[in-house]
Amino acid sequence: MTLNLAVIGGVYLIEDMKLPQKTEKRLEALGMTHGTKIQVINTKDRGTMIVKVRGTRFAIGRDISANIDVTEVK
Repeated sequence: MTLNLAVIGGVYLIEDMKLPQKTEKRLEALGMTHGTKIQVINTKDRGTMIVKVRGTRFAIGRDISANIDVTEVK
């Protein structure tokens, strides 16, 4: 599934990112790498998501979250 379909409070593992290289490198610099746990803190009406990665919260847009493949941690 893609990150934009994730539910608030859910914890997921990042499997793959299909983003432009510049965007992908920026997210990797922020700690979003393959196999990293990500928690969805909140979602906004227009698709913006507030996520927590390695103790840091930040917002990502709908276009980015729709291109990040994740699996749910159970």
